Amino acid sequence: MHLSEIETPAIVVDLDIMESNLQRVAAYAREHALRLRPHTKTHKSPVVGRMQLDAGAAGLTVAKVGEAEVMVASGTPDLLVAYPVIGNSKLRRLMDVATRTSVTVALDSAEAASVLSAAAEAASVQVGVLIEEDVGLGRTGIHDLTALLALAKQVDSMPGLRLVGFNFYPGHVKQMDEDGLAMLDALGARLEETEDQWKRAGLPLEIVSGGSTPTLFHSHSLKSLTEIRPGTYVFNDRNTIECGACTLDQCAAHIAVTVVSTRRVDGLIVDGGSKTFSSDRLVTGGHTTFGLLREAPEALFTKMNEEHGYIDLPNAQELFRVGDRLRILPNHICVAVNLHERVYGIRGETVERIWDVEARGKLQ
Repeated sequence: MHLSEIETPAIVVDLDIMESNLQRVAAYAREHALRLRPHTKTHKSPVVGRMQLDAGAAGLTVAKVGEAEVMVASGTPDLLVAYPVIGNSKLRRLMDVATRTSVTVALDSAEAASVLSAAAEAASVQVGVLIEEDVGLGRTGIHDLTALLALAKQVDSMPGLRLVGFNFYPGHVKQMDEDGLAMLDALGARLEETEDQWKRAGLPLEIVSGGSTPTLFHSHSLKSLTEIRPGTYVFNDRNTIECGACTLDQCAAHIAVTVVSTRRVDGLIVDGGSKTFSSDRLVTGGHTTFGLLREAPEALFTKMNEEHGYIDLPNAQELFRVGDRLRILPNHICVAVNLHERVYGIRGETVERIWDVEARGKLQ
């Protein structure tokens, strides 16, 4: 199939760029003796998960049980559910996954640990546990070190559970500029304190798991860190560029759209709107735009209806005609992928493979 035969709107992935991204991060992890357990939230496909494993990942990370059920098909020897699992039905499903591959769960409460312990014991399986530390984002995780260690001690004594360490997500560090590097230094000191107190308490510490795509290539500066879980790096997006974590030529995915109208004054309409793109804005602020038009970088993607994308561009009617196919790099590729049923992998202008987004909508 030729690229021009793909019906739009559609997510298109340059396989050469994606494979380069996988190899680059795997090589970085090897160089710095970091265990790579990438988050699959970006691609949501066991096909790509298998590619990550083949490139050197030791396992995969998911957020929800439904994603774990899908990712088992990748053949991963290890799954981290980086999210507390609450609810009897979800726990029973997770225990079924735990009979097929090694499972670890990140949590931050005695309640989540208690129900996980009961489910594991009932299913006669053992589940690893990471205690989540809040290092500044203020989302999930325990900020108080005394409370974090107290929960770790509780988990260490619970049947069916195996305490393996602690995890964190530095989502508050968006850019590796002077301020970002200072925040990373402070984070490193915080992790070293946690590690020291953890070991003084006599708790088992196999894994300190953390990281993000924006901080990815500075992970080695965090001396306590043993495992990284980047997700967006597989494709990258406009926000990854804005964070300084990649360049435009390292962005593997774009959304192919078609111009359906040029009737707007100084603008055009494409066949992708809020059901095609993420509504996330640029992490760095600035202009309101939902993506970068590759054929006209000066254009602003300013508005979306469900099926309409509004592109503001002076002299648009002179530059483009109805029926022209365009490429838009979304601000946030992870959310965009979740809106699509399949992905088209290309080399040059040839569609080499097509895969379904099998974990699409797996929110439970």
